[in-house]
Amino acid sequence: MNRFTKLALLAGLVVSASACTRIETGEVGVRIEMDRQINEDELLAGTMNQTMFGSVMTFPVKDVSVDVVDLTPLASDNSTVKDFDLSVIYSVNPASVAEIYIEKNRGFHAVTEEGDTLLMYNYIHQLARNAAYKSARKYEALNMGDNRSTMEAEIKDLVTKTLADEKLDGTITVTQVLIRQIVPADSIVASANELVRAKNETKQKEAEVRTAKLEAERIQALAQNAGAIQYMDAQARMKQADASLKVAEAIANFKGQTLVIGGGANVNVGGK
Repeated sequence: MNRFTKLALLAGLVVSASACTRIETGEVGVRIEMDRQINEDELLAGTMNQTMFGSVMTFPVKDVSVDVVDLTPLASDNSTVKDFDLSVIYSVNPASVAEIYIEKNRGFHAVTEEGDTLLMYNYIHQLARNAAYKSARKYEALNMGDNRSTMEAEIKDLVTKTLADEKLDGTITVTQVLIRQIVPADSIVASANELVRAKNETKQKEAEVRTAKLEAERIQALAQNAGAIQYMDAQARMKQADASLKVAEAIANFKGQTLVIGGGANVNVGGK
């Protein structure tokens, strides 16, 4: 084998290698023949497929992510949500790739910058958008965050049901729905903040009223006790006055020499 032959073979190998497409993991290939006919036999991951005659299209089929962003759904309180973003993760049955590409409207699909075709991407995007608007209508704007997981399940169920109605339930499988962001309208947030401020002021005033009431009760109790003390003191003085009067009367009416008035004290009153 001379040098020219070796170079020719090497060039042929390079051309052959460059004229092949490898199907990567998570992808399925479909051959487009030179007459533009689509071969319905899917090319599986790991295979090398020549593209010198015809071409090969590649389709990611596992964990395809659809981002649905900048939605403005209407909440149950009739406010418009400022921003609502979610992602839908779905997979495609590898055995149905050629069938879907042939039978479904090409507008249902999307093409990546790398040239891969995302089967039913635009269709899933529209289904998810409609489902998000329907689910959001059940909740007040400020309560959506607390019901995020419930809304995710509702959106997933709505999309899955539509796929089943279109006989695509064995072909397209929605594995997950993730709500990325929920931002209520500015007016709703401002109203909520004002309500919180008003409630705090009300609680503060209620506390002040309770404090004033307790203070009034305390003062009243003290006043009542002061009156009782004064009354008892007056009673004691009256009793003392009565006792003194009785002693004086006893002395005045005594006719003996010595009067015992208690406590061992004797009063010499003289005699007539």
